[in-house]
Amino acid sequence: IIDGNNLLWALHQSLDEREITNEIELCQVLSQYFSQIGEPGQVVFDGSGPADKSPFDAIGHLEVFFAGFHHDSDSVIEEKIKVNTAPRRLTVVSSDRRLRKAASAREAKALKSEEFWEQVRRELVRKKPRRKEPDEKREGLTDGETDKWLEVFGIEEE
Repeated sequence: IIDGNNLLWALHQSLDEREITNEIELCQVLSQYFSQIGEPGQVVFDGSGPADKSPFDAIGHLEVFFAGFHHDSDSVIEEKIKVNTAPRRLTVVSSDRRLRKAASAREAKALKSEEFWEQVRRELVRKKPRRKEPDEKREGLTDGETDKWLEVFGIEEE
């Protein structure tokens, strides 16, 4: 569970992260990260978010929440920590002591935003090993396989 505003603030304080300026840009990068590591993620932002939330519909591997006007993201995250049925498998990302303390109380892992972002950057630049293409792709079909497919499609050789 990621404290979205806290992570955005940490990125804006960093001299080398100027490309990510808003919630949707952050979510796109996080989606790519969670897709690459094969895990689901959640991010919670303060407020109600942008009026047009349709860009968030295309975000995969990441649930995006806005706390609304009557709650703050910290309270929403604390509640998510409290009701989580497997807190030891949970990682909470925030530099806010209040949230890190709430995570520790449930024996969840807590990461500061800067530490998490370094993890994200390392993972996104790491190249996945390419799968070897099957030899058949370059060599083509055998004569027997070709004859069988011609027969299946009712094509006679000339």
